Amino acid sequence: MTASPPPPGADPKPQRPVRPTCYRHPDRVTGLSCTRCERPICPDCMTAASVGQHCPECVAEGNRRVRRARTVFGGGVVSAPYVTWTILGLMGVGYVAQMLTSGSPLSTSGSSLVQWLAMWGYGVAFQGEWYRLITAAFLHSGLWHILFNGWAMYALGPQLERWLGHGRFLALWVLGALGGSVLSLLATPDAASIGASGAIFALFGAVLMLGRRLGLDVRMVLMLIGINLVITVVFPSISWTAHIGGLAVGILLGAVFAHLPGRSASPRTRNLVHTAALVLLAAVLAALVFASPVLLTAFYAS
Repeated sequence: MTASPPPPGADPKPQRPVRPTCYRHPDRVTGLSCTRCERPICPDCMTAASVGQHCPECVAEGNRRVRRARTVFGGGVVSAPYVTWTILGLMGVGYVAQMLTSGSPLSTSGSSLVQWLAMWGYGVAFQGEWYRLITAAFLHSGLWHILFNGWAMYALGPQLERWLGHGRFLALWVLGALGGSVLSLLATPDAASIGASGAIFALFGAVLMLGRRLGLDVRMVLMLIGINLVITVVFPSISWTAHIGGLAVGILLGAVFAHLPGRSASPRTRNLVHTAALVLLAAVLAALVFASPVLLTAFYAS
């Protein structure tokens, strides 16, 4: 029995079925497909789901629709206080650099870094050395000075960062340091000062306001603030301006974070209000710095 010839025009060889390839890797044949959009995907592009598997685009779309977890004060949930550890590390680096340039681990105020980077009002106002407003926060006059500020940062920083999120916490620390420096610039422009005390007192003020908002017992915080303010007055070598300026910034921002714009506000509204408050405070501090030559000249000429 012989096979009949194929009909005219027919392909004598049957075509192999076309196997699908990954839409992101056309050279990879696959038998998988996204259970949402049904596009073919290879194992490298697949994300396992509760039912089937998803492609990268569907995963990204799903993530955009998931609302990010927020703290009670509007910040993103923090897995680890990275900002606190970074600032502590920078404080430690600054102290080691002072030791290397002063030759003493106990008294580092003689380091050449103090002359270059300490907060000095006349240098900021009349020589344009604005960096002194923040670099002074990473220098310390001796071992006990950095131990106290480091302990306070270690004790308060992680909890505050978890309450506020990374961004708000960093803004609080930086503006607290700047608030202390700006008050030093205007009130004691002829005195040089170093230390993170302005930022630390801002943390004290914020803990006070946020703790009250959460219904916590803040008597210990009040006691610490009171003791440190008394020490500030008793020992004239301590910069009272840095302490008072930082504390004022901390209380102000703590009140904003704790009470504005209200408990029923959406996360977006809360972010906008808090960002506006931070920008406004930064603008006020910057305006005082820019106006400091005129203010100091007028004050000391009178």
